[in-house]
Amino acid sequence: MRAERVDHRVDHDGAVDLLRRSYAAVPPGETVRLAKRTSNLFRPRSAPSAPGLDVSGLGGVIGVDPVARTADVQGMCTYENLVDATLAHGLMPLVVPQLRTITLGGAVTGLGIESTSFRHGLPHESVLELDVLTGAGEIVACRPDGEHADLFAAFPNSLGSLGYATRLRIELQPVRRYVATRNVRFTRLEELTDAIGEVVAKGTWDGEPVDAMDGVMFSPGEAYLVLARFTDDAPRPSDYTGQDIYYRSLRRRPRDWLTTYDYLWRWDTDWFWCSAAFGVQHPVVRRLWPTRLRRSDVYHRIVRLENRYRVSARIDRLRGQPDRERVVQDVEIPLEGTADFLRWFAREVRMSPVWLCPLRLREPAGPGSARAWPLYPMRPGQTYVNIGFWGTVPIAEGAADGDVNRTIERAVSEAGGHKSLYSDAYYDREEFDRLYGGGTWRAVKDRYDPDDRLTGLYEKAVARR
Repeated sequence: MRAERVDHRVDHDGAVDLLRRSYAAVPPGETVRLAKRTSNLFRPRSAPSAPGLDVSGLGGVIGVDPVARTADVQGMCTYENLVDATLAHGLMPLVVPQLRTITLGGAVTGLGIESTSFRHGLPHESVLELDVLTGAGEIVACRPDGEHADLFAAFPNSLGSLGYATRLRIELQPVRRYVATRNVRFTRLEELTDAIGEVVAKGTWDGEPVDAMDGVMFSPGEAYLVLARFTDDAPRPSDYTGQDIYYRSLRRRPRDWLTTYDYLWRWDTDWFWCSAAFGVQHPVVRRLWPTRLRRSDVYHRIVRLENRYRVSARIDRLRGQPDRERVVQDVEIPLEGTADFLRWFAREVRMSPVWLCPLRLREPAGPGSARAWPLYPMRPGQTYVNIGFWGTVPIAEGAADGDVNRTIERAVSEAGGHKSLYSDAYYDREEFDRLYGGGTWRAVKDRYDPDDRLTGLYEKAVARR
């Protein structure tokens, strides 16, 4: 018999029953939506007119099997809680997105990425099976093959338009106590992309193994790859939850060590570098701002309040400052076009720093090619670099809000890349369907949500419904 850790506080059957009853309470003809307090989306949405689905009991870990290296997890479980459960067994999910309150179900239906993605792809690629509440109110068990293989394949990047995951079984990987990093500086972007290609091909750099890889570009002449490996040996590890700020350390520390736990959440304390917008990186403010409140979800709540009340925007107008456009995006660019895109971005958009995270679709353990996913059609065997940039830019005189984002969308398409849909999008429907598997989505939607109870993918991503 396999040893299995079960969280007996999780009444999964009871939580699913509560979910079903809340679905039944939504009046016929009303749109079905989740009732949840937090979100990692960056686009405003219209207010619901009916009660949402009660997912309050779906935030736990059902069980961890350390022998099979799998976990059964409820859909609304945050990665923070999931990591706490798996690290107790010396295990972690194959990919742990960088922000604590991203949920497993959210990362699968909305995509996620992190520094292990050059080896393990995206979070949905480690899902072995999942249970989905469909728009028709049914709980469907989905696997890569069988009766509901179409929903299994189309669920990633469907953003809740095809249903909501109630339970997922995922693969886990073994880890060690610490992570050792090398922060390698590059002054030419082609040298950086060559290094990414070498690490992907060999799994090593300069004779040392690489288990995880991401990076930061401060300018086209100053970029860093962070090459990480798991280890049980380390000098005193660094702590970036206090006065030190992680992204700044890349410039001054060629080598570094963190506990595995702190490595997984190294970006969360300062929301990468976006905490600067709230003054949290100022030494005095940082000492006064409680450590427990230096978290991405706290900053995100502040942003939602600003989006609602527009206090900063009003102050800027009183000061005679131009209105600003939100430019918060993650885009995947093929490796061979990454240097050119980064130079274009630095020249035309002029936001800095930007995050760099190489990724590939996950290669199978045996013979065969990587599986493609229809609603986010990346090419098997192709290395991409996720480029993340998050901030605002002034709206030029005569320009409209959204013009910079539209320009970025065109540049991404011209580079053969893709754009994640957690933030603002401006595509027309024809282009959107071409880029995001519209034909497949419609066929699956018609089967599992024939009455269109769930908001459509285009309506969510572009129309902000």
